[in-house]
Amino acid sequence: MLLSLSIPHAQLPQAERLARRRLLVQLGLAWLVMMQVMMLAFPAYLRHDGMEPEGLAVLDWAIFLMNWASLVLTAPVIVYCALPIWQGAWASLRRGRIAMDVPVALSIVASFVPSVHATFAGRGEVYFESVSMFVAFLLTARYLALRAQQTSRLLGEGGWKDAERVRMSARADHVATLFVAVQVLAALAVGALWWHLDPAHALPVTVSLLVMSCPCALAISVPTALAVGDAARLRAGLPVSQADGYFAAVRRVAAQNVYGSLAWHVLAFPIAAMGWVTPWLAALAMLLSSLAVAANAWRLSRHPALASPVPALAVLRAGSSA
Repeated sequence: MLLSLSIPHAQLPQAERLARRRLLVQLGLAWLVMMQVMMLAFPAYLRHDGMEPEGLAVLDWAIFLMNWASLVLTAPVIVYCALPIWQGAWASLRRGRIAMDVPVALSIVASFVPSVHATFAGRGEVYFESVSMFVAFLLTARYLALRAQQTSRLLGEGGWKDAERVRMSARADHVATLFVAVQVLAALAVGALWWHLDPAHALPVTVSLLVMSCPCALAISVPTALAVGDAARLRAGLPVSQADGYFAAVRRVAAQNVYGSLAWHVLAFPIAAMGWVTPWLAALAMLLSSLAVAANAWRLSRHPALASPVPALAVLRAGSSA
């Protein structure tokens, strides 16, 4: 339902279409690999020291083979699917900022490199399923953000003043930048503490904290609210002159998204710091928070001010099928 309010693919400029298609391919490949690697990781969850020696030896050999298969499958995810993450992290570091891609890039490196070492050594924990989940879930959030941003840009004249758009987005970006910097430093500090107390748990705790420090939901909070607000208003045919109350609702939803995302991070951080959140669960929580933001924005399409729908955006969609 939320995606139905975005600009149709055929109505996008060429560059926007290519960007959406490329991200969709990366997203699809990441999800495909994630499902395969999760199945390959299943034997490792069956292992326990109480097994019979013969059965344990067979299972260890199976785990060894599965780890190699997982490495082969995960490599394209790291190199190709995660390319937007590497590019975003490098660009933000060149500007001297810690943006949302930085903690995710750190978490990927912190989980993938030790997993490769453990695979070659034939012993130790591997996190290939967590890595593939990080990338798949993050790209899902990025895809939602891309569609929202494209819709917001192309419907920019939908009633919002450019200055107001810039102000709302800049405020959210500023909050996200500061919050990520604090979260990353706190994650590294907690990881160092765990290394002192229990080195075996230091890496998974640090990776979980780095993943949860990614402000994916925060990054899409304002663009999603603006995009859904513009698209839903145009679909309903609500004139700008009569939309003051509706615009206030859009601002309210954007604020709910921003502060709700911040509250989620504040509440989740101590839970992860205690070691109660595994890396894959942190990735799942990251995705769910982004979906919650998108769902909250979608409520704008059911605002009472839009009670008499006129298929304004449907005309735009009809042009894509002509």
